[in-house]
Amino acid sequence: MERKEGAVEEAKKRCKAFKHGISTLTTTTQQSSWKTTLLRLINSELSFLNRISLSNSPLKLSTNIGYLESVLHILQHPLVTSVSRVCKPISIVPQQSVYVDIICSFNGNPVWFIVSDRNPKYISWENLENNRNCKGLRSKILELLLAASEASVIVRPCSIILFFSNGLQSCVLEKLKDEFGANTDMGFGFCEFDCEFYDELDDGDWVSVLGRSFEIACILEIKIGTFSDSSREVKLQDRDGQTLGRLHTDDASNDVNLGDSFIALVSALRSWSAFDVEEAELVNFDTTALVAIVSGISNGGIDRIMDTPESELRSRFKGNYEFMIGQVNSEMKKPIHMELMPVISQKKGIVCESVCSEFQELVSMCGGPNEKSRAKHFLEHLRVVPDCPSERLTGLPTTRKLALKNKVAFGTGDYWHAPTITANMAFVRAVSQTGMSLFTVEHRPRALVGD
Repeated sequence: MERKEGAVEEAKKRCKAFKHGISTLTTTTQQSSWKTTLLRLINSELSFLNRISLSNSPLKLSTNIGYLESVLHILQHPLVTSVSRVCKPISIVPQQSVYVDIICSFNGNPVWFIVSDRNPKYISWENLENNRNCKGLRSKILELLLAASEASVIVRPCSIILFFSNGLQSCVLEKLKDEFGANTDMGFGFCEFDCEFYDELDDGDWVSVLGRSFEIACILEIKIGTFSDSSREVKLQDRDGQTLGRLHTDDASNDVNLGDSFIALVSALRSWSAFDVEEAELVNFDTTALVAIVSGISNGGIDRIMDTPESELRSRFKGNYEFMIGQVNSEMKKPIHMELMPVISQKKGIVCESVCSEFQELVSMCGGPNEKSRAKHFLEHLRVVPDCPSERLTGLPTTRKLALKNKVAFGTGDYWHAPTITANMAFVRAVSQTGMSLFTVEHRPRALVGD
């Protein structure tokens, strides 16, 4: 009886630690539907454990906690972003669906994760003859690949990543490699960090503890035929005989005081003068990001704004006064250039033609002389690429929340496999609600203030 109670209590602790782990995951929205799904699943496990602890039956502690811990481990990986769906089936065609554990972006590419916490001894390659309902791994992979190829462009992955948290028998591993071209050398360590969990102290604080190790996990990637690593390189090398559109000549006057933090941010971008396809990492800027970078609020104008009488500021900014003051307070707590520095460091910046035009028009109408100088200087360090939204974004319906101009801006970044830096989280949320995983980086908004 003591053994049963000990096992149940340990499982309950894992559930509580798992719930705390969910709360630490960052998302683009306060209430993400996939977080709600995970909480529902772990609460179901807790209910099961509570029933077990009250019964006098022999110990039959078979739970899904290990599987959920594996899912959380993947979600904690720094290259996993834009999670749109977790632990749910997706419809491919009417009356046909397939179960996918995680739909997200991984290293900027849309992927499906399939997770298994089973003992590798019980993972068979072929269907079991005496059990029609128990499919072998081969049949499951074929079903997934067919679903991936027929899925709408909104949720279609470029690859399927298989995560076996307890490893895989060598004979099954070799069959995956031989028949499906599964790759185990992804270059990203899922086994190099452990799943971090927490234990609650008596005073209500949490202390970090080792939840479980995934050192023996086996991770494989299967590419989908319509996508390939070389597709992006071909686009970079050969698009209308040019390399990623036009690049301005840097002829900014040296005597213009652009600001130290602005110059440091620009210097963090890699130069386009010696373009190397293999080493290129791109980052896409939307209009909100460009405005935030050159805004007077972000470039030492806080003191001047705070020293200005409130009546004058209200007259100047009218209904936007509270919004502008909020941005000033935000900048004082965490400067936007400091926030964006690690995001763009050693990456090459791109901006699509429509965003470039919109930004230049905004600066011309609302920007002060310093903001105009910074805008000109920053654009001279970016490639202006043609508007070329990806098929995925183009396939979304154009609505009030999914405006065409935003589909072009974000879709161009998606086309080049580049994250889009943005404060337009309304659009990001609208895309997420369609089930699409879109690679974006959020920043806090800044406005032009006539600096």
